[in-house]
Amino acid sequence: MDAKNRFETKTTFALSRLEWLAFLAVSLVLGYQHISEIRWGVFAGFFLAIDVIGYIPGAIAFRRSADKRIPRGYYVAYNVMHSLVTAGVLAGVWTLIHGPEWALLALPIHLMGDRALFGNSLKPFGVTFEPHTNPAYRAFQKQYSETTVGGARPPLEGTNAVGT
Repeated sequence: MDAKNRFETKTTFALSRLEWLAFLAVSLVLGYQHISEIRWGVFAGFFLAIDVIGYIPGAIAFRRSADKRIPRGYYVAYNVMHSLVTAGVLAGVWTLIHGPEWALLALPIHLMGDRALFGNSLKPFGVTFEPHTNPAYRAFQKQYSETTVGGARPPLEGTNAVGT
């Protein structure tokens, strides 16, 4: 993936998920090492808030929608709550007010679990709220795989492309 081609192949997506899995593993190991120091109420609050605010309302609206189209606000809520930036801000504000604590590991555990285990990250407006392959993307995948079969390279854009 790059700035001109914002998509991932199965391989690059698997590699991204592997990175997220490594981050999840580090978070889980830290949690295990400090299990007696975790305030479980705070942990559960942070862990659950991400989906209670960011996912569940949109999921309910999606299931209730006859045409499976829901307002963009649900996507925004999902993306805000599932953002690493939001998690960092929440952890920072909590730390300023209450001090650092191991319960904050709920944030990376939830977010990296979503990314590594389920393959979910932020949601663009142009896809359904729940995962379904967009027909245009399916057609793109087919065309892309046909142009790269047998080592053929797709045409390069511009004259300063690396490797030309």
